Amino acid sequence: MSTPTLRLAIVGLTFLGALGAAGCAREPAETAEVADEPASGADAAAEAAAPAPAVASASDKPVAPVQESADAATGAEDAPSKSDASLERLAQLPAQDQLPAGKWQVGKNYKPIVPAQPTNVGPGKVEVIEVFWYGCNHCYALDPFLESWKANKPAYVEFVRLPVMWGPAHKSHARFYYTLQALGRDKDLHAKAFDTIHRGNNPLLGNDEESSYRAQLAFAKANGVDEKKFAETYRSMFVDTKLRQAEDLTKRYRVEGVPLMVVNGKYSTDVGSAGGHSQLITLLNDLAASEKRR
Repeated sequence: MSTPTLRLAIVGLTFLGALGAAGCAREPAETAEVADEPASGADAAAEAAAPAPAVASASDKPVAPVQESADAATGAEDAPSKSDASLERLAQLPAQDQLPAGKWQVGKNYKPIVPAQPTNVGPGKVEVIEVFWYGCNHCYALDPFLESWKANKPAYVEFVRLPVMWGPAHKSHARFYYTLQALGRDKDLHAKAFDTIHRGNNPLLGNDEESSYRAQLAFAKANGVDEKKFAETYRSMFVDTKLRQAEDLTKRYRVEGVPLMVVNGKYSTDVGSAGGHSQLITLLNDLAASEKRR
């Protein structure tokens, strides 16, 4: 068995036991072909802890337990670091483009992405991206808040889900997500896939690519998806293209931990930096409104 396949097997077999770990992070020493395992840490119940620095575009710093990064073992401080301050100076946000002082702080609650990345939305629209992984328990905890926000968000906001592309396990879940999207079933099966993994003790992963495919096909068939259509779509050009795009964005945003929110290619933030799930939704609305005014 090859190293990537062996790693995928280990992830599939130990997956359920790892879900209690705080956060989903990429280990910096691992290569792109090796599956990353969730970092250990405090339980998600500690969410009420003081906000930590937001996620910079250069690397994913440790935040409150709702998100872990590759640096989790070293800890983090609430005060912006020198690199954070450099980002702020480099971005040179004029006063009118910053959020109200006292409510949100640049470098703590949200950070500019330098350089800003292009978006894929039309004129007058503001793109909000959630970078997620089905195996991340903190992405699962955030999902109901995002679903509620989607139903009430401003019309000018275009919400996009972006599955993270780290190792084989993440890429397998990403292919599964884009297959559901191509079949028009992502809207009704996205939350159910999360439930199946985190409540149903079914990781939707196997010991290798074929067994992962069979696990995901079984889920699809149980939810009314035609087996032939699922099989055709799973390896389709559309899905392969979406995976390449997701891998490119994962690298361009330098994603080291999920869930991560990106607003209009210019700002990154997360639950810990905002101070909680509800606060994150408010921050997303404020950042989007600021972008809309430009």
